[in-house]
Amino acid sequence: MYDILYLFKGMLVGLMVSIPLGPMGVLIIQKTLHKGALSGFIAGMGAASADFFYASVAAFGLGYVINTVQTHELLLQIIGGIFLLCIGLKIYFDNPIRQIRQRRQGRVSKTGLLGDYLSLFFLTVSNPITVVVFMAVFAGMSVFGESSSLLGELLVVIGVLLGGGVWWYTLSTLVNIFRKKFRLRVLITINRVSGLVITILGALVILAAFAPFKNLVIH
Repeated sequence: MYDILYLFKGMLVGLMVSIPLGPMGVLIIQKTLHKGALSGFIAGMGAASADFFYASVAAFGLGYVINTVQTHELLLQIIGGIFLLCIGLKIYFDNPIRQIRQRRQGRVSKTGLLGDYLSLFFLTVSNPITVVVFMAVFAGMSVFGESSSLLGELLVVIGVLLGGGVWWYTLSTLVNIFRKKFRLRVLITINRVSGLVITILGALVILAAFAPFKNLVIH
């Protein structure tokens, strides 16, 4: 019974990491507005899966993975920034009318959903600072207590995935409810603003890779 507490601790950590509205949140809101709640939720699970990966690395102390991430930290951050730039520009110049028509006609394909998932997964996993964040949170909250077990560690990382999933489901559902009240002109404006914000954040991520404040978290 006590082991179940690890699951709830992990869920709390997953919520803490996911709730701050960074570029991932903006992307998921944008996908929900133009493609529906399912697309937003699937994209959110891509981000949650990346959190699950880094939480596992932090919890199980996978030294080789940590060393590899640290070795290629600069490259990963630059790739993530370029990816954000490209997505931001695509969103800015995209036509929301076409996306809405496709959704109304039931043309949100499995390939599109897989693309939503993978794009958010790789964007989130390209930020190597995430593993440091999880290490700090695990230590600061004493998630594992004085003595940890393999089962406890496993339940914590599963909880991180579930906590992130709960948040992204909640966010995509709420945005989808209000989406129906938006007029087309408002959606176009949101598209432009979202694309501009994500493009700027992508540029900042790339600049941060060469600046003293390298610990920029883009999640």
